[in-house]
Amino acid sequence: MQLLILGTLALFFGVTVAVPAQEKRVHHKPDLSDHVHDDAHGYHYDHEAFLGKEEAKTFDQLSPEESKERLGKIVDRIDTDKDGFISHAELHHWIKHRQSRYIEENVDKHWKEYDQNKDGKIGWIEYKNTTYGYYMDAEFDDVDDKASYKAMLTRDERRFKSADRDGDGVATREEFTAFLHPEEFDHMRDIVIQETIEDIDKNGDGKIDLREYIGDMFTPGNGENEPDWVTTEKKHFSEFRDMNKDGFLDASEVSHWILPGEVDHADNEAQHLIHETDKDNDDKITKKEILANWNMFVGSQATNYGEDLTKRHDEL
Repeated sequence: MQLLILGTLALFFGVTVAVPAQEKRVHHKPDLSDHVHDDAHGYHYDHEAFLGKEEAKTFDQLSPEESKERLGKIVDRIDTDKDGFISHAELHHWIKHRQSRYIEENVDKHWKEYDQNKDGKIGWIEYKNTTYGYYMDAEFDDVDDKASYKAMLTRDERRFKSADRDGDGVATREEFTAFLHPEEFDHMRDIVIQETIEDIDKNGDGKIDLREYIGDMFTPGNGENEPDWVTTEKKHFSEFRDMNKDGFLDASEVSHWILPGEVDHADNEAQHLIHETDKDNDDKITKKEILANWNMFVGSQATNYGEDLTKRHDEL
């Protein structure tokens, strides 16, 4: 059973997993919605951005009265300083929070597993004993790939220490979230880069050469021809990824590759909602202003029915 858990962790943390394509290494921030952001044709994008995709579906089944009532309660939660206004910072924080629910659910699942003493924190020893305790005692002697499991332990400890910002050996919920999802935290960038290099760098020189870069994505079988996309990736390596043209990807170049600077969609959406709702142009919105424009923030049976009628009219 313990071996199965460790194997699962290898998949989860990406320690020994072969990655089939280069995009698997790139940490893109997902868009807020799969819908096109075009208010002239409905507010589906805004609804999913503001509520999250699953919650938006729930609101679509409510009556207008129920939707407005629930929206009012949400506004009270967004107004964290209780000054009666929703600032850009508060709305931005709310949208980011709604979009990261899948991370919170994943942390919830693991938190219950590792917080053995139920004190609301997870210590490194607590995590290590739960994950590796049995094999530590036996020094991994009954594991086929003993070196890999020892490397996993070393890697986990290094990541845990980076996430543990106050260095007390105990992870708060936020610190444990950074441990499980380092790509979401700026202070964990170096760990993400280091782990990526270690995964791909087979000769241990601390850099990634072209052969290692391609080998991470494609290993030809006997007599198999190289597909066209591999040729394209070789060009990408030499023309774009290898910025200083020395034939290798160093930490800085790997950072540009796997952690590209991207648009903050949540910030843009917060600005958009305030701009469309703020009638007195004071750069913040009240509960009254939001409820007056409720159908921009949340859906209902009525808004869906109206959009269906519009679509039918357009089709005719």
